[in-house]
Amino acid sequence: MTYKLILGALAATGLTAGAAAAATLDDVKERGALNCGVVTGLVGFGAPNANGEWEGFDVALCRAVAAAVLGDPTAVEFIPTTGKTRFTALASGEIDMLARNTTWTFSRDVDLKFEFTGINYYDGQGFMVPKSLGVTSAKDLDGATVCIQTGTTTELNLADFFRKNNISYEPVAVETNAEGQQQYQAGACDTYTTDASGLAATRAAFENPADHVILPEIISKEPLGPLVRHGDNEWGDVVRWTLNALIAAEEMGVTSANVQDMAAAPGDSPEINRLLGTEGNLGEMMGLEADWAVNAIAANGNYGEIFEKNIGENTPIGLARGLNAQWTNGGLLYSPPFR
Repeated sequence: MTYKLILGALAATGLTAGAAAAATLDDVKERGALNCGVVTGLVGFGAPNANGEWEGFDVALCRAVAAAVLGDPTAVEFIPTTGKTRFTALASGEIDMLARNTTWTFSRDVDLKFEFTGINYYDGQGFMVPKSLGVTSAKDLDGATVCIQTGTTTELNLADFFRKNNISYEPVAVETNAEGQQQYQAGACDTYTTDASGLAATRAAFENPADHVILPEIISKEPLGPLVRHGDNEWGDVVRWTLNALIAAEEMGVTSANVQDMAAAPGDSPEINRLLGTEGNLGEMMGLEADWAVNAIAANGNYGEIFEKNIGENTPIGLARGLNAQWTNGGLLYSPPFR
């Protein structure tokens, strides 16, 4: 095969793959529901409530995307995934997007061919131990048994931390957070390690949360966010800008309580007007209705409302905003302009 023919074949393949990937938005519209990959169960982030309805910080993003695309935040099929199955589910097309405490890394972005569409939670890996163990630092865990979820970044981070500090450990592999919680409470491991937010959510579900301590060390950077398949540019834009809309809405003072009124009576801010579709054509650019962001914000509220309702300081999980505060309040949360 000549050089030109090879290039032609590659180009044709690329066009075919791109066309197939770009059809996700149309697929969701035609199906009338969003297939969203979530955790198997992590209170505060993604879990069914007493009525069997999925709720949580990551679940809210799924609902916001469904509202933006379909005008209905309930038009979501939640598909539980583990650390091992989540990427296969996304790559195969079983799910349209993944929204379940997944860390943005080079290899996941480049080698696994996924596209992260933003960061919805800045996190880091930590350790939880029973208070009765008397440990106050992760550096005191020499020889400890450690419950750790397979197929996650925590495995490599754990190995790096113990090697760097010249201490040893014995891993106890678990596949889901529920299994990790069970093993840890049964005494099968001295400590459980995962993202610090996940530890807080896990501890909140214990009968006696105060009997367990999250150690002070944060041993990694874990930027968590939603992702889609490579080549899915149009769909990636929808997920990315829905997240950005929730972040920007908080900064602009747009809430679930006032968004409909603000859309009905446009004010003096051109950017708010563009966000809410009363000025410009941002929705049309993405193949959505003009009120896509209004629907997304009305579904669960802005980013701050979602945070406070599901994982904030007044919930059992009790997380402070920290790095996840708006950039105007000393955090890292920042949306590109809507213009």
